Amino acid sequence: MNKIDLEGEAQMDPMASMNQVNIELYRIFLHTARLGNLTKAAQQLHITQPSVSYAIKQLESRLEVKLFDRLSKGVQLTPEGSALLEYVEQSFALLKAGEEKIANLKNLSSGELRVGASGPMIKHLLLPALDEYHSRYPDVRIRLSQGKSSDIQSQLLDGHIDIGLVHLPLSDDRLVSSHLISQQHVFVVGPAYRHFAGQKMTASGLNQIPLLLFSKDSSTRHFVEKWLHDYGIEAQVDIELGSLDMLIEFAKRGYGAAFVARAFAAEELRDETLFELQIAEPIPLRSISVATRRDMSLSVGAKQFMELLIDSLRSSYGSCL
Repeated sequence: MNKIDLEGEAQMDPMASMNQVNIELYRIFLHTARLGNLTKAAQQLHITQPSVSYAIKQLESRLEVKLFDRLSKGVQLTPEGSALLEYVEQSFALLKAGEEKIANLKNLSSGELRVGASGPMIKHLLLPALDEYHSRYPDVRIRLSQGKSSDIQSQLLDGHIDIGLVHLPLSDDRLVSSHLISQQHVFVVGPAYRHFAGQKMTASGLNQIPLLLFSKDSSTRHFVEKWLHDYGIEAQVDIELGSLDMLIEFAKRGYGAAFVARAFAAEELRDETLFELQIAEPIPLRSISVATRRDMSLSVGAKQFMELLIDSLRSSYGSCL
């Protein structure tokens, strides 16, 4: 064991000196106190007996008290040594508990996953990955928040979640994003307006059909209104709804044309309870990205979920990644 130079420390404040003591000295003290023998402590610690003796003397010098009485068959704690032992045992127990906690977090037998997204993203993108994650790591607590992209960004900045699925662009440079999937949005109608699905329509022709859109504060609403505006059209919205399921349901019931992600209405399009309108002007792809705080590191559990999420999306939407 290397000796620690005490020269120049005589004038130091005792508490400052104690705070700088190498934790190894306390470890040697703990083993010696429990075994009551320098030689046995040395054997257990895999060091030499003189190293144990020197460490004890060094600790006594720094604390300026005698910790052990030397006996013919070993050592015995002094009253001061007994008082110190109580705190040293508690300290090492806390360190051990901390190491066990870190080990549990690393092997995902504890901890929590905090993630947020909009309702459609949760249903169609997150749930398969969450199911797999929950199956693999049932002891990790999952905290899931639902909200619009702007809400999710706010929750990330406030530290309420660690991972968020959002539509770009991000509104704050304190967040960083990685592209996950590109989506094509389309206008869909139910059987009542099926005859419009068999012909090519212009963006202006959408005025012939009542429009069903997300509420004004949603990123999807902003996106479609900008697209229409680019073609000189002001959106005439008949019904505003706050969920994808409600938009799809109203479209199926013949209330008008709903603007939705094609992938999120795939089942209805396949079953022909909804029909896609063929619009002449191209609707740009939209990017869904995973956003995190730029200044925060992800936990082991969060990183593992990210891998599962990417694998899940690659399996389901490989051509769009």
